[in-house]
Amino acid sequence: MLPVDPNKKLSFTRSICDGDLVIVYERHDNMKALKVCKDSVLQNRFGVFKHSDWIGKPFGTKVFSNKGGFIYLLAPTPELWTLVLSHRTQILYIADISLVIMYLEIVPGCLVLESGTGSGSLTTSLARAIAPTGHVYTFDFHEQRAASAREDFEKTGLSSLVTVGVRDIQGQGFPDELSGFADSVFLDLPQPWLAIPSAGKTLKPDGVLCSFSPCIEQVQRACDTLRSNFTDIRIFEVLLRTYEVREGKRDCGQADGGNLGSLPRKRRQRSSEGNSAHDNLSYPSVMARPCSEAKGHTGYLTFARLKCLS
Repeated sequence: MLPVDPNKKLSFTRSICDGDLVIVYERHDNMKALKVCKDSVLQNRFGVFKHSDWIGKPFGTKVFSNKGGFIYLLAPTPELWTLVLSHRTQILYIADISLVIMYLEIVPGCLVLESGTGSGSLTTSLARAIAPTGHVYTFDFHEQRAASAREDFEKTGLSSLVTVGVRDIQGQGFPDELSGFADSVFLDLPQPWLAIPSAGKTLKPDGVLCSFSPCIEQVQRACDTLRSNFTDIRIFEVLLRTYEVREGKRDCGQADGGNLGSLPRKRRQRSSEGNSAHDNLSYPSVMARPCSEAKGHTGYLTFARLKCLS
């Protein structure tokens, strides 16, 4: 996930090595994570790709198969890992993650607490944000889920930045030894109000908490609990609208500022009667429009800052 040189500096400039994890990019909606093994091959609709041909090449390389087809070998960044990881639970996606990182004020060297771990989508981004000197302590009450997450962090090279614990934070709270040390806390729990008092004890003065909840009733109850020890309470719902961009045809006779695409038939006929043959020509033009499938509500993000005692 985060290739590290001997000086503990993050870098994607080094070459791909045997045993590395890479993201195989076939097209924007078809990617997969693979471990490089010099004796293995990848077979898909584009042909056969030998892993041995990948070793020594930099991340981002375009490699060809025996049939002339190609794929890209990409570095497993948190953004790409979020798109290819195994879903053990519902995950957070890039739009929500980016807001969480920003409003939790996470920078290199921070100590961050997370509950629950789930599939580890957010955890990978938290780890990159606090690297190379910070640390993420993440907890999940489900032992097998925590073990799977721990294996994923080993694969992606995050094990030195992330500690996975098995603990029911709603019932037991965060470990006492972390009290007063956390810069930020993230909660993804069905009853976050049960964990908020413990989260307040672990936070440094002026530390920030975020709670992710899919239902507004959960948000309301969490806010009731937050008001006793927290201030600056804010709630967000991130609705992402993506666009697709493609090349289309536009008539030369169409006025500037009109819609992209060909003129209606009657307008084309009238245009051809009064103009030269050149006006009937069309030329490529870039067309942009909202994607037909828009992602709606994922959840509410509630942020609050721990009050400083005077």
